[in-house]
Amino acid sequence: MKEVLFIRHGATVGNLEKRYIGRTDEPLCDLGLTQVKALAQQNLQADVVFTSPALRTRQTAEHLFPGISFREAPDLWETDFGAFEGKTAAELEHDPDYQAWVDSLCQGPIPGGESVSDFKNRCIQAFQQAMEEVEEGQTAAFVIHGGCIMAILEGLSDPPCGFYDHHISPGQMLCRVYETGKIYEKEP
Repeated sequence: MKEVLFIRHGATVGNLEKRYIGRTDEPLCDLGLTQVKALAQQNLQADVVFTSPALRTRQTAEHLFPGISFREAPDLWETDFGAFEGKTAAELEHDPDYQAWVDSLCQGPIPGGESVSDFKNRCIQAFQQAMEEVEEGQTAAFVIHGGCIMAILEGLSDPPCGFYDHHISPGQMLCRVYETGKIYEKEP
């Protein structure tokens, strides 16, 4: 059994402005730093810490796990929003490609970006590969993106769950157990 801490990075300006921020490499904003400092009060412990390549995940990890070197998981980036990157829904409301994507319940292709199924598969594979580096009895912290956390939990949770069942706010954490390729709720 391996314990897993899923931690969403603290907020960025793009998050506050409700922009599609996937590959844009923004730093934490003041609120994001406050969120992370509040989470750090829980004195989280981990044997292994994984981050995405994004600055916002590395900054979050530095505050939560000082003195621990991180392992970068390149495939745990947020969705590549392609033509929608950096824009808000209001800015895109008259874009026919955006409207088609919304009409598909955000499951269709993103112009210049990646498909939802490719994104989810990428996240699940990257998580499983990272967990191969974690020894039995260890705790692994994944300081990554909200979409990645939801994709991993949707794909590997037992009992099964939906993508949005585990939406967490910036600077928040979920604690789970990983065993035999599945993710379970942690017993109290």
